[in-house]
Amino acid sequence: MPKVAALQGLLPLLDKHLIDQPADLPRSGIERFVLEFFYFGVKEARACLFAGLFFLSVFLVPRAGIIGIPRYDLLLIIALAIQTWMVWAKLETIDELKAISVFHLVGFALEVFKTSGNAPSWSYPDFAYTKLFGVPLFSGFMYAAVGSYVIQAWRLFDLRVRHHPPYWMAGLMALAIYANFFTHHYIGDYRWYIAACTLGLYARTTVVFRPYDRDRKMPLLLAFGLIGFFIWLAENISTFFGVWRYPNQIGAWSTVHIGKWSSWCLLVIMTFTIVANLKHIKHKIHVPD
Repeated sequence: MPKVAALQGLLPLLDKHLIDQPADLPRSGIERFVLEFFYFGVKEARACLFAGLFFLSVFLVPRAGIIGIPRYDLLLIIALAIQTWMVWAKLETIDELKAISVFHLVGFALEVFKTSGNAPSWSYPDFAYTKLFGVPLFSGFMYAAVGSYVIQAWRLFDLRVRHHPPYWMAGLMALAIYANFFTHHYIGDYRWYIAACTLGLYARTTVVFRPYDRDRKMPLLLAFGLIGFFIWLAENISTFFGVWRYPNQIGAWSTVHIGKWSSWCLLVIMTFTIVANLKHIKHKIHVPD
């Protein structure tokens, strides 16, 4: 308990240090590059707190479970404990928790659909008491982890978005992305048409962020692509450890198809759209008149 209390007090102090403008003397050259890169890495690691702890549990919990608790059930308990602790330690607000819960529900519904039918896209082979419609309840937290990362990164990097498309357009695009995950089984996959529309919609959009003491910027589409890529890497690791499997991985593990990267990028866009509608974030988004 003393260690937990110490960590509870340390993380808010770390957040304050990362968010506050540094009072150091100006730096230049390689020293500035190294310092900015270091702070960028620390902020990224801190933003991944929930995702990091959760996926560390995914990799460390043995397939047979612990003390009679099946692996999937134990992962659900761990995810709930991490989420509860983050709110208790004031690392997330109640409004942010509500948004993360939306990601959980959206992701779980997708999981139920994708694992059902005569030809499921993937499966959860192990037993669990907390399976609903054949899907373990912990699975929704894999999507919630993406939402948690975006929310935490927004605060730590003081993100500001320039030339964001109108909210109604972004909302329609997010709905089209989500709907296509379901409808492509029946009326064809329109992913690339949606992606083309997304490229046009966000072509001028840039994200301004502060790794250390100066604002930097990058195209928002590049940020979507990078986040999607690292999620794809995490998916490869998860399937390697047998948390879930695609049909082509039943006999022996193989790399997740690179096409899944595009799916994760689209899911990140959908996640970003939900986060962008939080009240305390909207004032940092510029929508041209």
